[in-house]
Amino acid sequence: MNNNQTSYNDLPSKAQLIKSTIIAAGIALVILITAILPAEYGIDPTGIGKLIGLSKMGEIKTSLSKDAAAERAKDEARKVEMLSAVKPKEVRTVKTEIEKPEDKIKKDSMTFTLKPDEATEIKLAMQKGKKVNFVWTSDNGKANFDTHGDSKPLNIKYHNYAKGSKMSDKGVLEASFDGHHGWFWRNRTSGVMNITLEVSGEFSDMKKVL
Repeated sequence: MNNNQTSYNDLPSKAQLIKSTIIAAGIALVILITAILPAEYGIDPTGIGKLIGLSKMGEIKTSLSKDAAAERAKDEARKVEMLSAVKPKEVRTVKTEIEKPEDKIKKDSMTFTLKPDEATEIKLAMQKGKKVNFVWTSDNGKANFDTHGDSKPLNIKYHNYAKGSKMSDKGVLEASFDGHHGWFWRNRTSGVMNITLEVSGEFSDMKKVL
C-alpha cells in the first residue's frame, strides 16, 4: 500500500482557492499601482513610487517616448517635403490661338422697310471659304433679290450667287473670295413691305450699304 498517496482532505477547498485568487489579484494590483505604473508611465497615485524613486524613472521614460514620437513626426514631415521637392511639377502648355474676326461665330439681324420700287443692300465682310447661315422674309409679297459679292482689293465688282423673286429664302452663303457678300432687295409691289434678315456664321461685319 502506497502511504504517500494524497488524501482528499489535504486538497484546498473551493473557498480556499477563491481566497488565494483574491489575494493574488490584490498583490498584483498593489504591484501595478505602486511599482509598474510609476516606473513605466510616471503615474503614482499612492506616492510610494516617488519615495522609492520609481516615479522619476517613469517620467523619464514617458518624456523619452514623447521625444521619440515628435522626432518620428519630424522625420515623416521631412520625407514628405523631400518627395514634394523632387516630384516633377506639372507643366501646362497653353496654346495661344490668334483668332481673326472672321473666324468667330457671330449672329446678327436687321429689319428694314421698303416702299414701292425702293431698294436696299446688306453686306457681310467675309474671308474666302467662310460660311454664314441666313434666312430672310418679306411680310407683304415677293421681293426681288440678288445674292452676290464684291472685293475692291481683288478688283471684283460683282460675283453672283443667286437671284430671283421670293417672299423668303434661307440657306448657307459661302464666300468665294475675301470681300463683302450679301443681298440686294427691291420692292416691285404696290405696297410697303418689311424685310427681316437673320445671319449666323463666320463674318466680321454686317452693314447696310444701300
